[in-house]
Amino acid sequence: MSTGSDSDSVVPAEFTLLPDLAVRSLGGAVVWADDESFAEKENLIRPEAPTFSTETFGHKGKVYDGWETRRRRRPGGAAPAADDCDAAIVRLGAPGVIRGVVVDTAWFKGNYPPEVSVEAIALAGYPTADRVAAATGWTTIVGRAKVDGDTANAFPADSEQRFTHVRLRMFPDGGVARLRVHGEAKPDLRWLDSGPFDLAGLENGGRVVDCSDRFYSSPQNLLLPDRPRIMGEGWETARRRGGGNDWVRVRLAGEGVLTMVEIDTSYFLFNSPGAARLTGIRADGGEVELLARTELLPDTRHRFPVEVTEPVTEVRLDVYPDGGFARLRVFGTLTDAARDALRAEPVFGALADEALDQLRDGHE
Repeated sequence: MSTGSDSDSVVPAEFTLLPDLAVRSLGGAVVWADDESFAEKENLIRPEAPTFSTETFGHKGKVYDGWETRRRRRPGGAAPAADDCDAAIVRLGAPGVIRGVVVDTAWFKGNYPPEVSVEAIALAGYPTADRVAAATGWTTIVGRAKVDGDTANAFPADSEQRFTHVRLRMFPDGGVARLRVHGEAKPDLRWLDSGPFDLAGLENGGRVVDCSDRFYSSPQNLLLPDRPRIMGEGWETARRRGGGNDWVRVRLAGEGVLTMVEIDTSYFLFNSPGAARLTGIRADGGEVELLARTELLPDTRHRFPVEVTEPVTEVRLDVYPDGGFARLRVFGTLTDAARDALRAEPVFGALADEALDQLRDGHE
């Protein structure tokens, strides 16, 4: 992953192929920060790469596309102590298991923090920013570590807990352009039990597990919850010159029976695919055709009923021959076996306690 700056650094970490659970386009929000004197905290989770302009100065100084705090000083103008830090808290757009974090200091060259740490917590209901900031029981997922300036600093995480919020600390101060929190979404099971839903949706636990091409954009964009606003918010492949076709494979939130699919080519006018086919993959690895090869129109939301009753755990969308899609929706219901399997996952063991906490929150 490039920093988006003039740095040559690249993030080699495999976890960066997983969805960013904190990104604004998935519903993430920066709910609290102790300081944002130079640049606002909300920039941390913007989906686009950080930018920089040498001409942009405001009354407070250089305008940065990131989160930047003041220079810390002790009384009398003394330098900050070793444990002084600034912090920002992000509510994940989709709660989940965190596999790794990228602290991107793109364009921050003389004003980046020397060290950072990242913690996470699971909170029920809809706590206010002040309550989140005062919460105890945070789990360290990235211990205090050195970072480089103008670099996408990648840190793996090995916790198997389900989290709803993360806290980034900078020691002692400085600027961070973006915070990416990659992992596997684990939504509230009560939502998944509420009726038919998009089994492929990132916020529901679906994710792209493989694809033929990532040249222009991440295939995870296909599974974002909202309607796209521009072509760049979808998935587009390079132009094929050697025959064959592109494809993307999606793991569903759980085994389910599908009823409807939506293949959206919105904003793709002269680079949309000519046709597509959707194949279901069963738990035993067998395949079943959900949608035969079908011609598509550019800039169109296509909706097709699915008449196959066999449950599937994954789908593969074949693109003929190449091109771009805005969104892929796969509507259906979980099987009883899938619900039982999800309830058995350790990360959902505290759901009953969370429900009780949520009721208490509402009566305080």
